[in-house]
Amino acid sequence: MKTLQILFTISMFAWFITEILYKNILKSGENDKKDKDRSTLNILWMAIPGSIMSAVAALYLTRIPISDEVWIHYLGVACIWIGIILRFVIIRALGKYFTVDVTIREDHKIKREGFYRYIRHPSYAFSLLTSLGLGLYLNNWLSLCLVFTVPFMAFLYRIKVEEKALIEQFGEEYLEYRRKTKKLIPFVY
Repeated sequence: MKTLQILFTISMFAWFITEILYKNILKSGENDKKDKDRSTLNILWMAIPGSIMSAVAALYLTRIPISDEVWIHYLGVACIWIGIILRFVIIRALGKYFTVDVTIREDHKIKREGFYRYIRHPSYAFSLLTSLGLGLYLNNWLSLCLVFTVPFMAFLYRIKVEEKALIEQFGEEYLEYRRKTKKLIPFVY
């Protein structure tokens, strides 16, 4: 169990550090259309840490285990790491088009390769996978619901705002792409 706790601590540290770095490094530039965000970045930065604190508090207030087996904790840590790594891969794949705020770059293009072939918002999907992993690691149904549902709702709002900006920019080209892909889960949603 000591190894598991070390893995979990390292994964949480990695998650927080990467998100702080993304927030501080990957902002929109001076030439970008920045007026599209509608405070979604601020909402996410309240929703995710708030859901984490609520999930940890729920763990101390209730005992509603998901499983009595230790594998649930390992599955949680695995989901956290997969989410962190694949989110990094997605951010790298988008390159200069990735910003933490909803922004349209001057020469912006719709990405359709890799994960974007199946889902429109893989970065959000993998961020949610990390939240799901935390909920599984905590092994408490209420914690899982809190740590996943709150960010999920915040991401749904952000997706709505982002897709509106993309439709304004690309029109029918984006609508066609949207018809052929899912939001967050390939072939499902």
